[in-house]
Amino acid sequence: MADLIQDQLLQARGDLSFQLGLMWETIKAPLIVPMLKLGVIICLAMSLMLFMERLYMGVVIVLVKLFWKKPDKRYKWEALPDSIDDIETGGSNKFPHVLIQIPMFNEREVYKVSIGAACNLSWPADRMVIQVLDDSTDPVIKDMVELECQRWASKGLNIVYQIRENRVGYKAGALKEGLKRDYVKHCEYVAIFDADFRPEPDYLRRAIPFLMYNPELALVQGRWRFVNANECLMTRMQEMSLDYHFKVEQEVGSSTHAFFGFNGTAGVWRIAAIDEAGGWKDRTTVEDMDLAVRASLRGWKFVYLGDLQVKSELPSTFKAFRFQQHRWSCGPANLFRKMVMEIVRNKNVRFWKKVYTIYSFFLVRKITAHMVTFFFYCIILPLTILIPEVEVPIWGSVYIPSVITILNSVGTPRSIHLLFYWILFENVMSLHRTKATLIGLFEAGRANEWVVTEKLGDSQKNKGNAKEKSAGVKAAVRKARSKILDRMNFLELIVGVFLFSIGWYDFLYGKWSYYVYFFLQSITFFIVGFGYVGTFV
Repeated sequence: MADLIQDQLLQARGDLSFQLGLMWETIKAPLIVPMLKLGVIICLAMSLMLFMERLYMGVVIVLVKLFWKKPDKRYKWEALPDSIDDIETGGSNKFPHVLIQIPMFNEREVYKVSIGAACNLSWPADRMVIQVLDDSTDPVIKDMVELECQRWASKGLNIVYQIRENRVGYKAGALKEGLKRDYVKHCEYVAIFDADFRPEPDYLRRAIPFLMYNPELALVQGRWRFVNANECLMTRMQEMSLDYHFKVEQEVGSSTHAFFGFNGTAGVWRIAAIDEAGGWKDRTTVEDMDLAVRASLRGWKFVYLGDLQVKSELPSTFKAFRFQQHRWSCGPANLFRKMVMEIVRNKNVRFWKKVYTIYSFFLVRKITAHMVTFFFYCIILPLTILIPEVEVPIWGSVYIPSVITILNSVGTPRSIHLLFYWILFENVMSLHRTKATLIGLFEAGRANEWVVTEKLGDSQKNKGNAKEKSAGVKAAVRKARSKILDRMNFLELIVGVFLFSIGWYDFLYGKWSYYVYFFLQSITFFIVGFGYVGTFV
């Protein structure tokens, strides 16, 4: 009797497997294969778009470095008096009034160094107003920041501690409210530094003359320099991505079109340009990019100074990094949705500048780059292993990605040995960025989510003590480990299981030998999925 039941169960299982197999064969040829082929074509087209963009950037940056004049040669620039005697004998009249804005939100670790850096700027005290815009919700931190402002004010600095009743508009709201104050109406320019940014004393002396002598310029943008790039493997990966942005993308935009996205900090604006562009708006999470695009559409030009470097801090915890990347991916997509037709209809700028802004700046860099990385290398390519009827040409799966990766690596030659892991890490992050991009494009629920990036302070100041050097990071890691579920990222784990399964299938039955990549990529997804990416110091 038992044998009979067992035979019936085996027969039922066989029938079910047969039915499922028959159903799969029935829909595969007319439906699955054509859909997958269409996906391959779309992804190859996007890969070519990204490839041509990177190639264009590479060619232009080489030409810029070899033949283009430096910014102080392309624009009129004269040094301001650098002698104290000149200032005391009336030289300060040659210095325009400048407003320094430092937006803050519960910045316990970095408020002192940021305020101190602003107060140490080499600029006549009677020609500079330092405005600390504190939206902190912690009363203890608010008292600490206010006391620090009072300490510098007692030394003769014109520093004002400014708070609001609410956080409407977040950073954009704070900056907008700060410009309304009567005591800044006489200021011609405004320099903006986030709480973890520390300009060198000569920052204003090098940047302001561009605005003084070139009335068509609205913005001077400095470059970020990362004090904690060596903190852990995750910060090294961030450095590689951001160095390409600053050394190539910003440089090319400034040199060829006098347009690029304002980075939200380490820049000096002409206040008249801000007013003409409509002021700060909080309709997206990239208020800096929003203002830059609107100012550009009114004919204003920008200049990027790659040698004007400002110290800053990279996110040292993966949670903080994910929040930052959500904002940086969702915001541009949402802004593109809101402004694309305004850019098309604009009559104040040249046709090619509009093409550059829509196609290169937004479509390729802010949307296509994220989507093709995830869908092609983590979804479409693995599925072709299961369906051998669909083939991906070798140039699309290997050659083009290799060239794109090499071109991306030029910004950080010291990390060239980390290039392979950087590829795997960027592929994992493309899932998070693609999700954020789609949220921005369709203006879904988290489109306007704003989480301030956590700062842990400059660990490099403790170089002599290795334990102190990584204390902030390790403390944050221990805190994260106390809540396992909070640390885990389930989407990454699901994709990791999918790629690991595809890897085994390709190893056993496949013909393309992509299983090495699938295994390594799945391991990276697991590392991120379990929240351990920021622990490799």
